Amino acid sequence: MTRQRFSVGALLVAGALGTTVPLQAQSAEQRLAQVRDGRARFTVTLRPEVCGSGQNIFRTRDGNSRMSWGDRNSRDVEYDVDCDSGPGRIVIDRDGGTTTDLRFYVGGRWRASQSVTDLGAVGTREAAALLLSIARSNEGKAGRNAIFPLTLIDSVEVWRDLMQLARDDTRPRETRRQAVFWLGQLAEAPATAGLDELVGEAALDRDVKEQAIFALSQRPRDEGIPALVRVVRTGKDPALRKKALFWLGQSGDPRALQLIEELL
Repeated sequence: MTRQRFSVGALLVAGALGTTVPLQAQSAEQRLAQVRDGRARFTVTLRPEVCGSGQNIFRTRDGNSRMSWGDRNSRDVEYDVDCDSGPGRIVIDRDGGTTTDLRFYVGGRWRASQSVTDLGAVGTREAAALLLSIARSNEGKAGRNAIFPLTLIDSVEVWRDLMQLARDDTRPRETRRQAVFWLGQLAEAPATAGLDELVGEAALDRDVKEQAIFALSQRPRDEGIPALVRVVRTGKDPALRKKALFWLGQSGDPRALQLIEELL
């Protein structure tokens, strides 16, 4: 079978003539837009350290620590093992052409359904672009729920996008807080510098800054502790300094104890 290629010019001409663009030439976002009502779903490749069962999702850090999210019950996916490695499974509810909910699973297999539009396997960059679009445009829980799976997609760097979301005061506050929280969970050193930067931004809401301080407390110690110490030493807001000092005290790190001793 001969593989067809479609140039940008050809697609524009097709649109001008009212010709339907072939399904394989459309992006996942375009195909999702065609689902006016009901459910759509797709799979995407995740980072190799991720596994899951239902919505109970784990990510191994440094070979020994894990984080989890959600519970084992699932109305969209079936499981035979406790921690199945990939793929990522995204389910999107649509109502009148609007995305109303988004659910994320790892591994397993789809439950049989006659009323769902399956978009198939979506490439990592395309899937990240779709989830970012939902996070940036959706005012409800679907926008918030799009952020977590975004951080687990393989070979895609998203910390800059999460920083942009956190700074965007047109987005719902909870979406911005979610962006900051999951920024703190990324195993990427630049994420720490970004969180440190957010704490010092005068234009940002205080509760978003507080979330950034908490996220710093979740970073690897050699990154998070020095950043929290800087907040305590140089921060202008007493409430934020107090928050940073609290998380430093919880860490038990010698650098934190030294700072507390100096203050006392």
